[in-house]
Amino acid sequence: MELRHLRYFSALAGSLNFTRAAERLHVTQSTLSHQIKQLEEELGTLLFDRIGKRVALTEAGEAFLHHATRALQEIDRGLGALREDPEVAAGELRIGSTHTFNLGFIPDCIAGFQQRYPRVRVRVDELAADLIAERLQEGTLDLGIAYRPGVPGTLQFEPLYNEEMVLVVAENHPLARRKRVRMVELHRMPMVLLPASFATRQMLDECFRSCGAEPQVVAEINTLAPIMGLVAKTQLAAIVSANAVQPNSGLATVRLESPTPVRTPGMLWSQKARESAPTRAFAAIVRKVAFRTSMLERSDLKPER
Repeated sequence: MELRHLRYFSALAGSLNFTRAAERLHVTQSTLSHQIKQLEEELGTLLFDRIGKRVALTEAGEAFLHHATRALQEIDRGLGALREDPEVAAGELRIGSTHTFNLGFIPDCIAGFQQRYPRVRVRVDELAADLIAERLQEGTLDLGIAYRPGVPGTLQFEPLYNEEMVLVVAENHPLARRKRVRMVELHRMPMVLLPASFATRQMLDECFRSCGAEPQVVAEINTLAPIMGLVAKTQLAAIVSANAVQPNSGLATVRLESPTPVRTPGMLWSQKARESAPTRAFAAIVRKVAFRTSMLERSDLKPER
């Protein structure tokens, strides 16, 4: 089946007249008739009843028309997107992102996007993952960059890569020089963690339960910056993604194992938002930056020989 078959079928279904459909398509009636016959033979069913000069859709034709129309609409949207000039595109792109990604990931994406869409203003709101999902469903955000939600609902989640979480301690902490730490060794260790309402905390609690460890959670903070600041000034430990730890911060990172906590960053969006060319363009840049990030993380976390 070729694209022209769908266009010929759609034109004939719209007019139910070979003469008018052929004129609309700028082909001869015999060519149109031959193409419709080819399509019916390929599908193995009649799409039109021909009664003298009259033409009517069969039941199979009615069913096929719905899907053929949607397919043609998607193809035409795609062709339109290819013809769009990024230089003249304007408006606002609304991004929701969790704190971890705003540290470096999102700025890298915006830098690449602005080179291609200089007239599109980008607005980034730093939000918790559940608020990102809520605002996407409300239509007040176009794209979300966060970790895989427990229940995505009607939203689509596109995973980007898997990310290991690490133990973070001050440089003078007893574990600071360790290469690896088993989760069970964190039993009764004073720690600062995200609140229990966060999906990341729930995942960490499950890791602790699986190995029989129960840390001493002396503080819960809902943003990473104060967590990092508190760890740097005390003997408390935390568990965060490796890219949340900034250079020269006075902190040390240690790999965790048995089990290794892993999160999946990705893009969250609604189907309607995907129809926007700037949103799709930003998503393409996110994929490229995510690929570089995952490659860098793999090289940083290679096992020692």
